[in-house]
Amino acid sequence: MDWPISEVARMSGVTARALRHYDEIGLLPPARIGSNGHRYYEEHQLLLLQQILVLRALDVGLPEIGRVLADQVETVEALRGHHRRLLAERDRLDTLAATVSRTIAELEQSRKDGTAINRPENLFEGVQPSRYEENLRDFPGLAEEAGRRAATMTPDETEAGQRERTALMIRLAEHMAAGAPADAQPVRTEIEGQYRALTALHPVSADEFRAIGRSCVDNEQWRAAYEAIAPGLAAYQRAAIDAYAATVLA
Repeated sequence: MDWPISEVARMSGVTARALRHYDEIGLLPPARIGSNGHRYYEEHQLLLLQQILVLRALDVGLPEIGRVLADQVETVEALRGHHRRLLAERDRLDTLAATVSRTIAELEQSRKDGTAINRPENLFEGVQPSRYEENLRDFPGLAEEAGRRAATMTPDETEAGQRERTALMIRLAEHMAAGAPADAQPVRTEIEGQYRALTALHPVSADEFRAIGRSCVDNEQWRAAYEAIAPGLAAYQRAAIDAYAATVLA
């Protein structure tokens, strides 16, 4: 039995255009092409499509998916591997959801009584800014130096850096929750610390710093890290960097 591309698109939620693209790049050729020029898919192709969608959900790029599929020899074993990855991702997201829930409660309480939120170790659970160097890829000079330094750091030093970056996000969230404008002095102090940390790696112009601020919103991984602390924090960070660049670096 086979199914036309329109039916596969309906069943899977993948557009016919995307399916044609998968065929063009050799990722998912159809089982056959009919005399009418339409693509038809059999069960084997549907199983491959499922694997592609699972890997895409895990943020695996199409070139890497192609390599994964090319190396596979047994579908059931491959699905077991995908299942293990999904379970691990589920556990991470469950932990992250619990972390965000605690953070929201702490921020709401801080608004009520005017105190700073606590920062127990569990505030960092599930938050993984460990791809910091990778996310600087749009800033080659910074990325190269950050990668060079990361290669010489011990695991404890790497973890300390991750925790400090997350602690900074939490401090900014406190200011945001308190209603502080993005150009307020306490916020500016935090941003100045960020800027100095970056320039210690590599010279950063005002325009480059603004671009980094935009990346806090535009870069999916960066934005997710900020939003895991508090909704709206990525945009608040961007606005704070813009204000700092306009008033201090202008």
